[in-house]
Amino acid sequence: MYRINEIFYSLQGEGFHSGTPAVFVRFSGCNLQCHFCDTDHQDGTMMTLEEILAEVQRYSQAPMIVLTGGEPSLFIDEPFVEALQRETGKRVAIETNGTCPLPANLDWVTLSPKTAFPGGDALPCILQACDELKVVFTGQDLAQYEAIQANYRFLQPCYSSVQELREQNLRACVQAVLHNPQWRLSLQIHRILGLP
Repeated sequence: MYRINEIFYSLQGEGFHSGTPAVFVRFSGCNLQCHFCDTDHQDGTMMTLEEILAEVQRYSQAPMIVLTGGEPSLFIDEPFVEALQRETGKRVAIETNGTCPLPANLDWVTLSPKTAFPGGDALPCILQACDELKVVFTGQDLAQYEAIQANYRFLQPCYSSVQELREQNLRACVQAVLHNPQWRLSLQIHRILGLP
């Protein structure tokens, strides 16, 4: 059984696959407590793998499944990923904080380490390689991410409900990318467009 916060079909709003249709499987539960997290970890429905597959298969047009959370690596393993791939024919991606080992059969790994934030620094990031590195940015030193091997590097301004802070984070993020061109800007287009 898996505690699932929600399963929904939308556009990927961040990073390399931004704008791509995907089915999101959002797990409830995390081993960190980041202040900006957008998941209610007290909420969730216990679902079997078969129930998850049935819900995902409602969106047959989606080319990709994104396992997110929370922290999905706390709950999944290679047989779980294989079942999703085999039964749906879709690529399986994960969004992870990098504090736990990952199944080797994932099709895409988005690493978003939270070590720079209070509540996110409770555990070290052990993952040292990924397809994309997506850093939530509030002005922290980017040197701490240099050792991580990534095909793509994205800086994403930390969202805040306070408009002044939100705009400050965006300006700082743009300047950081201009000064560090190995990084690319990632905006949360789902927030901009009002998508789930």
